[in-house]
Amino acid sequence: MDKRIQVQLSAEQIAARVRELGADITRDYAGQELVLVGVLKGSFIFMADLARAIELPDLRVEFLGVQSYGDETSSSGVVQITFDLTKPIDGKHVLIVEDIVDTGLTMDYLLDQMRTRHPASVKLCSLLHKPSRMKKPCAIDYLGFTIPDLFVIGYGLDYAQKYRNLPYIGVLTE
Repeated sequence: MDKRIQVQLSAEQIAARVRELGADITRDYAGQELVLVGVLKGSFIFMADLARAIELPDLRVEFLGVQSYGDETSSSGVVQITFDLTKPIDGKHVLIVEDIVDTGLTMDYLLDQMRTRHPASVKLCSLLHKPSRMKKPCAIDYLGFTIPDLFVIGYGLDYAQKYRNLPYIGVLTE
């Protein structure tokens, strides 16, 4: 393990919580078709594990790329879709899967955009939430962990495109 990284959430803690979220989602969407929409790039590891924890026969996976303009560590809420869904979601139950919600600006925009596509429902699942940075409240229907205002890496989250492959979530100390 890299000595410069302080572990915040272990791989075991994350795995246990993902299993719980999967069980909750399975229960809530039983008998329905569900479309998971992963927000690239940060959510890809979380979404892969979450999809395997959801026991629904009718589970579809989609991805959405977004770019938020702002400085390197915070969102301005000005969002551009860089990679769109491959199939329509009208009439489908949609669960947006995000790595982290901090200001809420990007997610508020994204939730509004998804609703214009006439899904049966749109809900949000986020691995992490930083409530201290919230500027635009948005309901997180399925939440992994609430964390303090720290810049975290690992389990899909990066710093300059590095550290996404860590099996845990940590803070770079140097």
